[in-house]
Amino acid sequence: MLHEMYPMEYQVQYKKETPGAGDTVFLFDGEKVCCRLENGVASFPKYGELSDSQNVNMMFLFSIDMERFFMPDTRASGSVGLPEGYEWQDYTVFRTAGPRHLAFAAVTAQSLYLWYVSNKFCGGCGGDTIHSQAERALVCSECGLVLYPRISPVVIVAVTHGENLLVTRYKDRPYRNYALVAGFAEIGEAFEDTVRREVFEETGVRVKNIRYYKSQPWGFTSTLLAGFFCDLDGDPEIRMDEVELSEAIWLQRGDIPPATSDIALTAEMMEVFRTGRD
Repeated sequence: MLHEMYPMEYQVQYKKETPGAGDTVFLFDGEKVCCRLENGVASFPKYGELSDSQNVNMMFLFSIDMERFFMPDTRASGSVGLPEGYEWQDYTVFRTAGPRHLAFAAVTAQSLYLWYVSNKFCGGCGGDTIHSQAERALVCSECGLVLYPRISPVVIVAVTHGENLLVTRYKDRPYRNYALVAGFAEIGEAFEDTVRREVFEETGVRVKNIRYYKSQPWGFTSTLLAGFFCDLDGDPEIRMDEVELSEAIWLQRGDIPPATSDIALTAEMMEVFRTGRD
């Protein structure tokens, strides 16, 4: 999956550091990121390549092994122009572009960037927020409210019925391939309860024997995915939610298309069932 890069190590500890000439800098413009893309391989500007960065404060994000990643402080005055040889790309390009550790770094940084720019003001009193000096957080300069990066919990559910897997297609989203039932956990709700509720709401079937599989941070949507396998409980008749879905069917194991990408938890779980490893 996208975040799996062994033996490389993602180090998320918050630090106050100053960039060096060889450190990677992410530049963002809304949902676009500055990069150079050649034959599906992405590269990003180094601090030493940014001719107009001297008066812009850089924020340390995280590191992968010895490579450190920064971005301009979203609250600082001034901006960094597009360096020569680079262009703006929609961040969804990293669903296919590599190398994997840089794709993961880019979408994770993008998630942080969008959180910073959408929380310039306190949701409690409306005061300006400033960077915490002790942790990755924003603090209201007026009332002291502390804000942390937004991470929304989502379940991904593989419902099985013998040699069949319950698959769906979204109705109004760009992704048109088969997917698994998925949904956000609500406040006060355990993951297992979310699994039962989402499956019933989207397809009208009930499940049992809920088994945790694996998790995945998914920076594209600032979510933390939790994957579960479970079995059909009772009637297999599908009553599809036509607002969310365009299709919901039981697909036999041998009819499931082989995975064309291994970056997403959904694809991995479908491949696990298709190959009989569930």
